[in-house]
Amino acid sequence: MKLKHNINPILLQFINFIILVYTVVTYIPWYIFSGSRQAIAKAKQVKAKPVNNKPGGAYRSVNSLHCLASVLYPGCDTLDKVFKYAKTKFKDKKLLGTREILKEEDEIQPSGKVFKKVILGKYTWLSYEDVYVKAVNFGNGLAVLGQQPKTNIAIFCETRAEWMIAAQACFMCNYQLVTLYATLGGAAIVHGLNETEVTTIITSKELMQTKLKEIVSQVPLLRHIITVDGKPTTWSEFPKGVIVHTMASVQAMGAKADTGNKQQARPVPSDIAVIMYTSGSTGIPKGVMISHCNIIAGITGMAERIPNLGEKDIYIGYLPLAHVLELSAELVCLSHGCRIGYSSPQTLADQSSKIKKGSKGDVTTLKPTLMAAVPEIMDRIYKNVMNKVNEMTSFQRNLFILAYNYKMEQISKGYTTPLCDSLIFRKVRMLLGGKIRILLCGGAPLSAATQRFMNICFCCPVGQGYGLTESAGAGTITEVWDYTTGRVGAPLVCCEIKLMNWEEGGYYNTDKPYPRGEILIGGQNVTVGYYKNEGRTKKDFTIDENGQRWLHTGDIGEFHQDGCLKIIDRKKDLVKLQAGEYVSLGKVEAALKNLPLVDNICAYASSFHSYVIGFVVPNQKELVELARKKGFKGTWEEICNSPEMEKEVLKVLAEAAMAANLEKFEIPVKIRLSPDPWTPETGLVTDAFKLKRKELTAYYQQDIDRMYGKNVK
Repeated sequence: MKLKHNINPILLQFINFIILVYTVVTYIPWYIFSGSRQAIAKAKQVKAKPVNNKPGGAYRSVNSLHCLASVLYPGCDTLDKVFKYAKTKFKDKKLLGTREILKEEDEIQPSGKVFKKVILGKYTWLSYEDVYVKAVNFGNGLAVLGQQPKTNIAIFCETRAEWMIAAQACFMCNYQLVTLYATLGGAAIVHGLNETEVTTIITSKELMQTKLKEIVSQVPLLRHIITVDGKPTTWSEFPKGVIVHTMASVQAMGAKADTGNKQQARPVPSDIAVIMYTSGSTGIPKGVMISHCNIIAGITGMAERIPNLGEKDIYIGYLPLAHVLELSAELVCLSHGCRIGYSSPQTLADQSSKIKKGSKGDVTTLKPTLMAAVPEIMDRIYKNVMNKVNEMTSFQRNLFILAYNYKMEQISKGYTTPLCDSLIFRKVRMLLGGKIRILLCGGAPLSAATQRFMNICFCCPVGQGYGLTESAGAGTITEVWDYTTGRVGAPLVCCEIKLMNWEEGGYYNTDKPYPRGEILIGGQNVTVGYYKNEGRTKKDFTIDENGQRWLHTGDIGEFHQDGCLKIIDRKKDLVKLQAGEYVSLGKVEAALKNLPLVDNICAYASSFHSYVIGFVVPNQKELVELARKKGFKGTWEEICNSPEMEKEVLKVLAEAAMAANLEKFEIPVKIRLSPDPWTPETGLVTDAFKLKRKELTAYYQQDIDRMYGKNVK
């Protein structure tokens, strides 16, 4: 993964000699004064062990071999108690920060499009006490509106301080918070609201006007809409019986309310805190029921992996709070005295789409020390920086590459490079504010090249986490001193992980050198199941003879000798694209395989990329006729290997996909036409002609590389 330079070989030898002398001279003071030697020792330590010597035995962190962790603080077994503890301990400390909008203006682009740009001011902060009071008042106000304990209430809102305040209010009053992504389509929103039978939804003015306005008439039980950011403009299309409130007005009701019997509403650990909607293989969102004890166990495990977490830390919140990664990260910070400054992908950096040129993005103003990200964002940063490197003068570019390659060698040995960090990588580091000490990536796999790039250029550990909504986001996180790539770390102290044989895929927990199999997560973080979906719950969750609850993830992993897990495959045909959308490969295939032009089709997607591709066995008669109409002449193999004919077949597939109501991201963007049929004899399908995805992937690996733009020899 080293970068290539074009330095004169003789000059390069001289530079390497200087680097060698520098390394030797600085090694002794580094060894004496740096704490890195302890980090090297820790990196080599075993991080997790199996609890017994039986094949398929569960692995636990070495820090929780005898007992899994389940609570952050003694006696704080529900989320309202955790927040009350934090409020008491950090009372006047800053907690939630929001930037004020100084100016908004329209900017006309050369294309004629109008982009809205903003100039933002400083962060204004609410203290722990401020947030606590607002949450108490909001919870009491909801009770005045008729909300009862253990009933559902929905939040459909962007990531912002009011989202967390509303969530804390629900946790205190034992309301079950139904979370829905702000980017969901209308049908999915209607499904979630109707399935949970909510009468109240918390939202923003913008989402009310752009999303809820169109579907509110399809939610017959809805009675109250609460906007977090002031009264919306008059909306004449409101159905009768639906009342719009502001968050401030509900809080005012709550401040005046009689709360004499409030103690009766407090939750117990097994009560449902969140019903979090996530995509399923059928495309219909599933509601995952997450209890108070599930979330607390999860954040207990996550917090243990972040050294020195405390009041000096600042976290930037911009990912969707309706996603378990962001909600868990913010609850970890809230419970440890950290500040949380809110942002959005459109205002995150100085170059972000809504930031007016010359003004500052959120990271520059906030200077966070902690940040979570999804691979797509990290990949964008990687591409932008490398584009700027390629625009440098030859001297600057070669200097950067030499420093990059030198640092790569040093960190692979566990060494630090303070001189390179301050002289070469300081400007790159400033892209994220300059103070980041830990970057955590989750939601989808991060490529090794991007992970190493972020390690080097942002001068901080880049951890990968593995978890699912069904495990309250908790599973594994790499330790900060582990600079290997492609792994997701050891099990967290709150859970244990075992590998179950998957015979169909050829993965066994007795495999050598590494045991392999389907990943099962056990522990108190494993959730209650799916809302109103007992059949799916029984399929994905099991209880063993000891009463331990296990989640069957459908992911295939292998354990390395130090107890770290690596994700190597997926049992299910559900794939999460780089941007976070889920694609059901079977659904795509079902929509296209009955076309006259298609004899067989296999859809393929990678979490490292943002689009779907496919392998198609075309019907010979239909394809030859299509080629004739387009004026293409050649043999059957020449027709199938023709890029021109691939494009023509793609057009037919795209039309059929749209007719079948596939989402845009589900439609194959590139295909490979196969002149040879898939038969059991080829080993590409079973005797029942079911696709063997692993074998198909291996067979078409060169085509996959070509379609995803990799260099093919």
